[in-house]
Amino acid sequence: MGHCEVKFLPSGKIVQVESGVTLLEAAGKAGIALHHLCGGHGQCGRCRMSVVDGNVSGGSSSILSAEDTDNGIVLSCMAHVDGDVTAEIPDATRVGERIELDEDAERFITDFPGIALKEFSAKPLVTKIYMELDKPTLDSNYADSDRVKRQLLKATGAKSAGISLEVLKKLPAVLRDSDFAVTVTAFRCDSYIEVLDVEKGDSRECGYIAVVDVGTTTVVTHLVRTSDMATVEKEACFNAQAVYGREVTARIMAAEKKGVEKLQELVVGDINRLVLEMVERAEVALDDVLAVVCSGNTTMIHFLLGLPTDNIRRDPFIAVVADVPSLNAADVGLKIKEQGRLYVVPGIGSWVGGDLTSGILATGLHEKENISMLIDVGTNGEIIVGNSDWLMACSASTGPALEGGSVECGMMGERGAIEKVFESDGKVEFQVIGDGEPAGICGSGIIDLLAVMLEKGIVDRAGRFVEGSDPDVAFVDERGKYTIPGSGVFMTQDDVDNIITAKAAIFAAVKIMLDRLNISFSDLENLYIAGGFGGFINIANAQKIGLLPGIPVSKIQYAGNTALLGAKLAAMSLDAFSELREIVAKTTYFDLMGTNDYVEQFGQAQFLPHTDISLFATENSDNET
Repeated sequence: MGHCEVKFLPSGKIVQVESGVTLLEAAGKAGIALHHLCGGHGQCGRCRMSVVDGNVSGGSSSILSAEDTDNGIVLSCMAHVDGDVTAEIPDATRVGERIELDEDAERFITDFPGIALKEFSAKPLVTKIYMELDKPTLDSNYADSDRVKRQLLKATGAKSAGISLEVLKKLPAVLRDSDFAVTVTAFRCDSYIEVLDVEKGDSRECGYIAVVDVGTTTVVTHLVRTSDMATVEKEACFNAQAVYGREVTARIMAAEKKGVEKLQELVVGDINRLVLEMVERAEVALDDVLAVVCSGNTTMIHFLLGLPTDNIRRDPFIAVVADVPSLNAADVGLKIKEQGRLYVVPGIGSWVGGDLTSGILATGLHEKENISMLIDVGTNGEIIVGNSDWLMACSASTGPALEGGSVECGMMGERGAIEKVFESDGKVEFQVIGDGEPAGICGSGIIDLLAVMLEKGIVDRAGRFVEGSDPDVAFVDERGKYTIPGSGVFMTQDDVDNIITAKAAIFAAVKIMLDRLNISFSDLENLYIAGGFGGFINIANAQKIGLLPGIPVSKIQYAGNTALLGAKLAAMSLDAFSELREIVAKTTYFDLMGTNDYVEQFGQAQFLPHTDISLFATENSDNET
């Protein structure tokens, strides 16, 4: 298969690709994110671009007009590169150049330190230890490696130690050139510690760990210094795998067709680029990054490792691995220290991954006396409930509607997205990320908008548009559409249906879990909302549409990016990493697919907020955000 050169305008970016790939895939490889919601199936029509020079095969669609076709417009997800091509990407298609995208993703970088984190002893998974070793004499004539290992065991409390052959080869010279004053880089695994490198002098300040939340929508990275556990840099971007779909099932199907290597290349590329940007700003070397610690859902971790994902989406939904052993980071293509390590937070089940394990650790839910709940609202809704005695986990397939997907004007939480909708003096107002002109609406704004439409009577409790309810409501073929005044952004009947389906999936899962445990909503002491997206949800509006249960807002807390917080705790303490495994061992995975009442509960939740209004009749005098 030949290689082709694809040039994208107006950025001027050039990328080498194999013949036959789509323009959408080529753009992803070039680091250019495009609007598309259908996962590359030619259905949404958002990934349009014009072929300026060269030839492509395919790309036509009934979505495109005859004028579009005459002007060289193609759907990039359907247009396959046959040779060298120059293509121009319209502003409406381009999410933004990667550097702009990172600025937009700034809102996902923070870890919301509002929750109290448990303190663990400082035992980084990979660390640098300075040693002033006794020099060899006739009375102290044991091997160089034994001299290092004895001191290392004494300094760390580990039970056994090892040294790689590569280090053994350089060890004699380094010891003697440094007068036996060296810094040892070592990684921990339970009671075992292994030497990865040995350097002259004291280089403890030059040790860092990259902590990564590999999310379906965003990839977030923090750079942590091992000597004092300080976070020195943060960076984020939207997950480049979105070229294959906004939710994990679409990406699994893409991996089955195109090979998991395609998905792996994109996410590894994201992590490498973010780490490089962090170390450049921090003015440290890539060789100073000793390890990468990753947290993510099961599918994202499989993509990172290049593992097959076929069985995750098929009954009985089995992952290849849940608890990944420590690996050489270079084996998956991560560009850090040559001997650097990769650690992965262990997962609970095929659809409840290490991101939720991290969330339990970060919130301390597993140590609380009273019953608490953690909900990660995303393309796959994940729920944990329990206390210090027991934990139960489940997931609900929500689809991308709550994050801007499958909504006609929906978009990611980037510049130009309406993120808040509210009434002021009887008028519907909105707030745009970046304060510019609105280009669409993201998840938090979607929840707000539906709540406002319900309150104004624009839609009824069944989610149906009401004729004559508002001058900005129009009907086409008996299907309603509401346009936010002054924005050009609208919500259709199909959009409302998709949003209700998504919120119903989460609420039905929550209700079934509590029913099985004979627990009521009033029994919950705390409800934590996790995830970068969750931190921007208006809680009162989420309750109005029935996404969150009707409990006092004082019991509901934004926990922020707990996937990252938990992973950071684990990176800095072997004890915390061990506790993650204990959490997994005590958590029961509850499979909704095996329940006989899910369809019934799901149907009851497909109203605003629910068919049973009493579930939301809690006296919420503090129900303000």
